Amino acid sequence: MSKYKRAGLFNLKINGEVYYAKGNFTYNLGGVKREAVMAGNGQVIGYKETAQAPFIEGEITDDIGLSLQKLFQLEGATISLELCNGKVIVLREAWYAGESKAETQDGNIAVKFEGLSCDEVK
Repeated sequence: MSKYKRAGLFNLKINGEVYYAKGNFTYNLGGVKREAVMAGNGQVIGYKETAQAPFIEGEITDDIGLSLQKLFQLEGATISLELCNGKVIVLREAWYAGESKAETQDGNIAVKFEGLSCDEVK
């Protein structure tokens, strides 16, 4: 692997099985989100923290061997996103959190998985 490679090709695995991922995937390791707390006069007086659920989302391509019903009912899964820079994002105890729809023109299925924990492995 090149030490200069930063982005590009990647793999999506669900319980160890590779899926035909495409386009741009996004992920969030969870933790807290910080937002400014403002006074009535417009002054920033601090921040508040709210919890975020870890997730991985993007698009996969439909395939004759892919059971949409099984995908849409998925829970307790391990989802891994293997990036070309050597990082692996691992979402554990995950469930399907998307809209449960597929489109026909390009065979795209928008997927979103949320889980109990997410780690960045280097």
